Amino acid sequence: MRDDLLVQLQEWHEEDEFQEIVDAIQAIPVEERDYELVNHLGRALNNLERYEEAVEQFLTVAKEGTGDPLWHYRIGLAYYYLEQYAHALQAFERADELDPEDEDTLEFLEWIRSKMEEEPSEESVDESVDTFPSITEISTVPVSVSHLEPTGFWNDSAEAVDQYVLAPPTDEQVESVEEQLVFKLPTSYINMMKLHNGGVPHYRHFPVSQAEAAKKVRVEVKGILGIGREKAHSLGGETGSRFIIEQGGYPEIGVVICECPSDSEVVMLDYRESGNAGEPEVVHVDKKESYKITWLAPNFEIFIQGLVNEENQPANLKGAL
Repeated sequence: MRDDLLVQLQEWHEEDEFQEIVDAIQAIPVEERDYELVNHLGRALNNLERYEEAVEQFLTVAKEGTGDPLWHYRIGLAYYYLEQYAHALQAFERADELDPEDEDTLEFLEWIRSKMEEEPSEESVDESVDTFPSITEISTVPVSVSHLEPTGFWNDSAEAVDQYVLAPPTDEQVESVEEQLVFKLPTSYINMMKLHNGGVPHYRHFPVSQAEAAKKVRVEVKGILGIGREKAHSLGGETGSRFIIEQGGYPEIGVVICECPSDSEVVMLDYRESGNAGEPEVVHVDKKESYKITWLAPNFEIFIQGLVNEENQPANLKGAL
């Protein structure tokens, strides 16, 4: 039965009957769609120029696609037409590493680099690292909404800023918090926090991997914890990662990186495979479901790229990552 479906899907693809592919796969329960079916669905959505939906589908099977050049090619194509060229470049460069000299991949890489050269360069930051406040000074520096750079990703309401947002962390502060947590934080997370240290995103929903979606198809986050100790809602704060793990009885697998609307759920950096100094995966832990761990993304950057708003639209992350 499944083999017949795959043959039919390929025939529809060759006949440009892309909507037939979408309808056929979407008629299958989410939990029964495997990696191959999701890729057929994503490719069809790309061909229908429904690129945001395509990205959402591809991200649900990101773990399985890590070593597949076609997965990187197809999500890169979607990012390209969404004009998210930095993400597209990363995807096509990985596709080229896995399948060197593929002509289509090389052509897209040329186009992307040309597009990125055309974009106006952002003004460089004048202040040197030495001009950042010291760790002691950071605790007394108020963060004003007017001083934050608008990116479209963050919801910088007065309440969100008051609860979550800290001044940009210094390298010394990053090291201090890492020592407290006993885990090395991902570079992509550190870079993001140096631009906007913690906060509430407009894009708070993450599609759950198809194979894991027994009850819910999206995980919702309430806020991303920043690097510091000054705010209760920060990694080293009074109600930060260690407090949540100890008080909630969550598994000792890493660092709580996001709070969820429900007090019984968290999003964590999972270091079980990588070790404390490696690149952690991102997982969701549900206390009410006997601390069920649901895999979300192979790393923090892909997790952020996979966040969508209530209308399933991905963020334009330019200036946020």
